[in-house]
Amino acid sequence: MLVAWHIDHGNFGSTNLDGLNVVLAAQVPGHMLQVKWNAAVYLDERAGAEQQQALTQIFGGHAGGVPAVLGSFVGKILGVKTAAIEYRKEGRQRSFSIPGVAGAEIEALLGQGEAEVTIQNHPIAVAPGFPAVVAKSKKLTYRDYGYNWEISGKNGFYSAFNYYA
Repeated sequence: MLVAWHIDHGNFGSTNLDGLNVVLAAQVPGHMLQVKWNAAVYLDERAGAEQQQALTQIFGGHAGGVPAVLGSFVGKILGVKTAAIEYRKEGRQRSFSIPGVAGAEIEALLGQGEAEVTIQNHPIAVAPGFPAVVAKSKKLTYRDYGYNWEISGKNGFYSAFNYYA
């Protein structure tokens, strides 16, 4: 599982986080709600030391809120690295890439009246309170920590989010 966050506007205390990205790669060896995940975290290399510390506090679950809930599913942290993370949002398409490590491209599915198909209140919500747009994966790749994933044509989701503690 790959999850990418792009922070349009945000801060942690007085630390500005506008435009920064974070990626979580999680290997889930069974039912997501019943097993512990092996996870790696990638922090935007453009972040300064204070911003990296803030991102680590937030996405490591130490600041509480949704990331703390997600963190409760993690059994083993494989590592935390800084990386060049490129995020793109174009209409109903979303993508991110970490050169040589990971990448994903998804496009929203259209339902009735050409509206995006959405779901709410799913069990592991990365963005509770916001509908998740159902998408189809054009590509998903991950190569790090001994894993080599190549997945396409599967499902994906994107959503706005608002984290606070």
